[in-house]
Amino acid sequence: MCLCSGMNGLATMRVLALNVVSLFVALLVVCGAVHADEASEYVIGAGDSLNVFVWGEEELSVTALVRPDGRISLPGAGEIMAEGLTPAALQDQVSSRLANLVKDPLVTVSMAEIANSKVYIIGGGVPSGVFDLKQKTTLLQLLANVDLTRADLRGAHVLRDGTKLERDFESLLQKGDLSQDLALRHNDIIFFPALPEPYVYVLGAVSTPQALAFKEGMTVLDALLAAGGFNKFANRNDMIVLRRENGVEERIKVRGRDLAEGKDLSQNILLRRGDYIITNDSLF
Repeated sequence: MCLCSGMNGLATMRVLALNVVSLFVALLVVCGAVHADEASEYVIGAGDSLNVFVWGEEELSVTALVRPDGRISLPGAGEIMAEGLTPAALQDQVSSRLANLVKDPLVTVSMAEIANSKVYIIGGGVPSGVFDLKQKTTLLQLLANVDLTRADLRGAHVLRDGTKLERDFESLLQKGDLSQDLALRHNDIIFFPALPEPYVYVLGAVSTPQALAFKEGMTVLDALLAAGGFNKFANRNDMIVLRRENGVEERIKVRGRDLAEGKDLSQNILLRRGDYIITNDSLF
């Protein structure tokens, strides 16, 4: 009775041990998959700190600082160039170096601290700046903190290693199209040209001469109403829209009285950024 009980207990312990081993292996697979996903995106730079772990070899597992020359020093592996590699690529190099010292070494490289990963935002449409990437950051996450009021989203792009990465910034930022997002890397440059002149100007014989924020679809009548309409000195049929494009000046005559009275809606032309709407004074 006692002997059987003891044998049953031993069998139970063996099953538990096998379950623990299976769970441990499963965790390794999951961790490896997560690590591979992260490692495929981050590029190691000088100043970063790395956790290098060799399974079953405590004396070979260290935290290594990437020196200004881009190298790290590891016990058993010596000097290795780490800068410019992903953690996964460095992991393979460390494993190769340790193969003569450890049979089938199982090596994991992870980021302990990211100290030298930066992206740059430049261009006339944004305040230029340098941003530290302390963690995995996407284009959308970064731009959520950037003032894009004057930025031309249609002309924006990402430069990576001298190659232009085309992204539809309007769809990403205004429609939430995540297919246009991307994970940022060290030394990425995000360029935003400035929008053309963001205003139209209503001047001359109107109640409130002013600069109006341009909106797509804005017309002469829209601008005139926003400026309070004509004042009592206005020669209402003596208006011009002054437009400059590519260094060429164009003067478009507008009969404002006919427009305001609904007699000739063809006078209600579409405005463009930077247009000046000028109403001349009457001589009498």
